[in-house]
Parts: sequence; structure tokens; C-alpha cells
Amino acid sequence: MQPSAVTDLAHTHARPVHWLATATAMASVVALAGLLQPGPAGATAAPAPRPAPDAATAHYPLRCGGAPSKIAERATGDLDGDGNPETVAVVHCEAGSGTPPSGIYVLTHGKATGTGTAAPAARVVATLVEPSQLKNVSGFAVRDGAVRATLLGYSSPDVPSCCPDQREQVTWRWKGGAFVRTARTEARTV
Repeated sequence: MQPSAVTDLAHTHARPVHWLATATAMASVVALAGLLQPGPAGATAAPAPRPAPDAATAHYPLRCGGAPSKIAERATGDLDGDGNPETVAVVHCEAGSGTPPSGIYVLTHGKATGTGTAAPAARVVATLVEPSQLKNVSGFAVRDGAVRATLLGYSSPDVPSCCPDQREQVTWRWKGGAFVRTARTEARTV
């Protein structure tokens, strides 16, 4: 091997200052690349949906003659498509015996009245079935943005209260700012 005629060049020997400069330059490039990354496409911070209103905090428009009211069933779901669930409650007056007629009520969150941390009481925004219609409710559910129930009733005052002779399967959907009812009636004989 023939020795080089060129003397040793200073840039061919790595010194600690060269390594430090190279590491600093690389760290700067990586940091800048991280800052310039595009955000997720179309991502916006949407508010989290509120929890469903608590049926136990609502005041129901029932006339129970001094007896308390009872929430027989409740279900939740987003009925109006706003991303927040509503609560639907089947409520009747407590009776010592028999089966009192029920009402079906749609609840939403009430307005906050102060600066306290307690959640505001739920409020009734729609009555789907009035207790004065003398219906009992079975097969109650909230699914796919609709309220579904089977309403049991009587064709005349002569029908014994133990044995309703009318059965109506009902669905309510929110359309055009109101709940629209569709039904299929089945008459039964005693």
C-alpha cells in the first residue's frame, strides 16, 4: 500500500463537537417535522352526550288524590336526533289493589336554576298516553329512535278490569317537531 501524499485533513477525524452539532441538527429536524404534521382529517372536538335525565326527579302531571305516583318502567334513547338521550317513563298512581291506568311521558333535562353542582330535575316535554285514556302498558321499549309499547284497554265499562279486551301496538317517532303515533289494533274476546 502506498502512503498518501496528502497530509491528514482535519475534517476526516470526528471530534465530540461534530457529534454534538449533528445530534442537535437531527433533533431540530425531528421536532420540526412533529410540529408540522397535519391534524386528523375533519376531526372536531364534539361535546360528549349528556347522560339521560333521571326519571325519579321529574314532576308528572298525574292526579293521584293524595296517593304517590310510581314509575313502573323507564327506558332511554335519542329520540330527536340531537345526540343526547331522552328518558321515557311509564308512570301510574299507586293503588292498594288492581292495576291503575298509566301515562307515558318523555323527559329531557330541566334548566339549571342556580350555581349548585346538583343536576337539574328532569322535565316532561311530551305526554304520549294520558292516564285518563284508561290504558295499561306492556311491552314497553325505546329502540332505534322510537318509543314502542303495547296498550291494553277496555271496549266498554262492562269488561272486567282483570281482563282487558283491547290490545294496541303503538310506536311514536319524532317527526317535524312532534311525536307521531302509528298503531295496530287487535281486538280480543274474553
